[in-house]
Amino acid sequence: MVTMLTTRTIESWTRLMRVSRAVMSAVEEDLKVAGLPSPLWYDTLLELSREAEGVRPYVLRERLMIPQYGVSRLIDRLVAEGLVLRRPCPQDGRGQVLSATDAGLELLDDMWPVYRDAIAGRFADKLGQDDLSTLGSILDRLAPDEA
Repeated sequence: MVTMLTTRTIESWTRLMRVSRAVMSAVEEDLKVAGLPSPLWYDTLLELSREAEGVRPYVLRERLMIPQYGVSRLIDRLVAEGLVLRRPCPQDGRGQVLSATDAGLELLDDMWPVYRDAIAGRFADKLGQDDLSTLGSILDRLAPDEA
């Protein structure tokens, strides 16, 4: 089915993409100014901290919604920094399991206050509860079924 796109639809799509990039760039800048790495590092360490047994790289890729090559490079960097541990998967001899190290968990804790304040100042403080409910409903309708 091909739906004709109205000017309003195209404008809304473009605005959504621009605002999303601008807000994420501002949050990233807030972290950078504080001497901290990108939100992607935080999000990765958070996902790894939630699973005591570790996370397979393909699961991490799905949760972070970044391409395979991006996950591979990110994990290589986090392992090199001593923030993530990579070990063989017991169920799959060729696979790996990833987990956050103590240093990774410390970085996660160090990043949270800056990340939290950036989210508040760049997003939450600009929206009322009704706005957040409406936005949540809209995003629920746009989310893929598996999200």
